Amino acid sequence: MEITDITVDRLRLPLDPPLRAAWDPVPRRHFDATVVRVRTDAGVTGIGSGDTMAGFDAVKHLFVGQDPLDIVRHVKAIETANFHGGSYWPLEAALWDLIGKVAGLPVATLFGNAARALPAYASTAELKPPAERVETAFAAREAGFRAMKIRIDRSRVDEGVETVRAVREALGPDFEIMVDLNQSWRMAGDTADATDLAATRKLVRRLAELDVYWVEEPLPYADLDGFRTLRADNPGVRIAAGEMHHSVPELLRYLDEDVLDVYQMDVVLSIGLHRARTLGELARLRHRAFTPHSWTNGIGLLANLAVAAGVGGGPYFEFPYDPPGWSPERRDFLLTEPVTITPDGEVAVPERPGLGFDLDEDAVRRLRL
Repeated sequence: MEITDITVDRLRLPLDPPLRAAWDPVPRRHFDATVVRVRTDAGVTGIGSGDTMAGFDAVKHLFVGQDPLDIVRHVKAIETANFHGGSYWPLEAALWDLIGKVAGLPVATLFGNAARALPAYASTAELKPPAERVETAFAAREAGFRAMKIRIDRSRVDEGVETVRAVREALGPDFEIMVDLNQSWRMAGDTADATDLAATRKLVRRLAELDVYWVEEPLPYADLDGFRTLRADNPGVRIAAGEMHHSVPELLRYLDEDVLDVYQMDVVLSIGLHRARTLGELARLRHRAFTPHSWTNGIGLLANLAVAAGVGGGPYFEFPYDPPGWSPERRDFLLTEPVTITPDGEVAVPERPGLGFDLDEDAVRRLRL
């Protein structure tokens, strides 16, 4: 089999009303998605999505004419291309989708088949006052979720803590709460400093009193000593990070030095499926959790699910969900049907070969840039 062509479509969905994501300095008035198709002489096409694939035309020749099943070769080639400024992990997702279709198996089966479904947590996007967030938490529980992640703004810490407290008091001890501080990386143009270690230690202690399951990205990625300090301060609260960490050697260092409780590398944004599988299994072997970030679209979500379910990640899987600002329909606008959770609050691995989705070709035509 031979790769005959690789095409990239860039789509844009207008957002009205806009999404006011906590980590974004400006409201999002559109949502972009990249669709990568790997075509072969056997008539099988693999589809991936995730990062922008900016500049891919310059390296496309590294893959056309090659056997799509030579996945380790392709991962190495993507890494060499990424070194020069790209981020081409959606291509790897498309290759795995193709491999699954050729094998007649879900990608999660190829990655180990440790779980058929994972409990989902409602990963919110927007900052909401306590009473409003309580309403959304009740609605999420009614929809089947057993857990929710709440964002806290570093400039509105007291309000954030009160929001967590209100949800805890309203929904009780059986509803898990995660908290994301969004301090490890910045959107382009956001030049504000992260909260210092002393203030972060104080905040995490307050959250520990509310029985928060984990605190995510409390510090910049480079502050390994700070992460370890937070873990030592609060043995009852897990510390999570790594969603956008692009360095495999640095993530290996994190594992070797036992920096985190929860590793969250996104397979279509940070290090790809193959490398995330290796690091996720290493985390599991060291009795640490692997539950990847999945904030792209339905294709990216399913790619992350394939790896997490393949290696037995968890105990929860991120499901971006904060209606009406962020609904499955908005998130998965490029699919014929959005990815949903089961009545038991799980996100199930599709039984179909590959990543298990249908692209909405009409949406691709209408929304292509």
